[in-house]
Amino acid sequence: MQEKILILDFGSQYTQLIARRIRELSVYCEIHPFNHYPEPDNSVKGVILSGSPFSVRDDNHPDPDLSGFRGRFPLLGVCYGAQLMVQKYGGQVMPGKIREYGNANLIHIDESDLLFKGIKPGTRVWMSHADTIERMPDSFRITGSTATVKAGAYKIVDELTWGIQFHPEVYHTTDGMQVLENFVIGICGCSRNWTPDSFIETAIDNLKRELGTDRVLLGLSGGVDSSVAASLLNRAVGGNLTCIFIDNGLLRKNEYEAVLESYCDMGLNIKGVKAGDRFLDQLEGVVDPETKRKIIGRVFIEVFEEEAKKVRDVRWLAQGTIYPDVIESVSVNGPSATIKSHHNVGGLPEKMNLKVIEPLRLLFKDEVRRVGKALGLPDAILSRHPFPGPGLAIRLLGVMTREKLDILKEADHIFIEALKKHGLYDSVWQAAVILLPVQSVGVMGDERTYENAAVLRAVVSTDGMTADWSHLPYEFLGTVSNEIINKVRGINRVVYDISSKPPSTIEWE
Repeated sequence: MQEKILILDFGSQYTQLIARRIRELSVYCEIHPFNHYPEPDNSVKGVILSGSPFSVRDDNHPDPDLSGFRGRFPLLGVCYGAQLMVQKYGGQVMPGKIREYGNANLIHIDESDLLFKGIKPGTRVWMSHADTIERMPDSFRITGSTATVKAGAYKIVDELTWGIQFHPEVYHTTDGMQVLENFVIGICGCSRNWTPDSFIETAIDNLKRELGTDRVLLGLSGGVDSSVAASLLNRAVGGNLTCIFIDNGLLRKNEYEAVLESYCDMGLNIKGVKAGDRFLDQLEGVVDPETKRKIIGRVFIEVFEEEAKKVRDVRWLAQGTIYPDVIESVSVNGPSATIKSHHNVGGLPEKMNLKVIEPLRLLFKDEVRRVGKALGLPDAILSRHPFPGPGLAIRLLGVMTREKLDILKEADHIFIEALKKHGLYDSVWQAAVILLPVQSVGVMGDERTYENAAVLRAVVSTDGMTADWSHLPYEFLGTVSNEIINKVRGINRVVYDISSKPPSTIEWE
């Protein structure tokens, strides 16, 4: 039985980050909504209560029964989780006289406390709260304070229960990983056995047991997730796996041929389907981005179904679902509002009467890459930037035409190849060119031009949930701009997007 840390989510933006940091310690953990979690069993080694956008003083604040955890498992409350336990057990939480957001220092630390083992007074921590603990319950003992918050951390006497007002999971907290290690390893006693090799061994055994000799169908996208899923399934069921790679005409320049060749080198049973004209005929003249996505989704399902019917006796549809997708689908507030539709989610398994198998549903994106490396996948696939399912259609703003798509493909190709040539590709999480429906005056030679503007977009990120714009060298940006304007007829102006996520998104549509 895989030992784990259970994280109860109260809706904090940092909850997934807690899980990622624990996974970095080679310890398995799971996130569950505070109001929808499995009955804890002997596999649970400890429990963490996350932060929250709510206040414990709100009438409708999250308030689960903790009696099944307290005293049974080591318990750590983070920010809201810490304030919740104070409020529930006889203390008082009030609006702070001074809101504490950002960097602070724990000027007092009880260095004998197990949670602060190896951490010295003065260590920098990251605060993000408006409420503060005014009065502690009788059995609660303060173990850490900042200059403005006396109850920066506490422990319940004679009990393996702690609360901290700061966020150890963010990089701004200097010794945050040490705090988490002290709790997860030192206090909970977890062994560091969550590794790529252990995951691969367990996953393949589980797939063999669940799938048996059944035939499996998988739609490949060329991305990391579906490629790693294919490799795992290939090891488990071999020739009973059939992969379909559909060219929707919206891939990058020459990408279909390059990706298909990579897959063949992996020994996969794969069929490539060139269906670009079918997609582009439906998209011609469309402006609305959501309409574009829905058209692409509908045509994708049509093409995939047609190809699937050519494979006999298929019982399973494999998908590259990863853990952030799973968490989002059962979030504290239910599935989030639709920001954008995904082209291959919704309806396909039901329409095809197939059972779904998701080999990567326990992994974060960086873990998928580590598993892929352990499986021996080529760097060309593992280092590939994330690419949207609808492809270049949502990077071509305004009216969709074949002519504009060709312009975008050429500009995009110049940008991506330049990143690789100058050794910058691997330092960027995702890069794109966006073709704007905006024209501006230019001069080329002795002639006046009136052509489109293009945007270069490059971001750095860990998992795409948050991102900062990539500080690419000015000289490099100048070189790329000149090459695009000189070589791509239809673009006479290039700009660089310096927006971060949030508040912006990585894609423009």
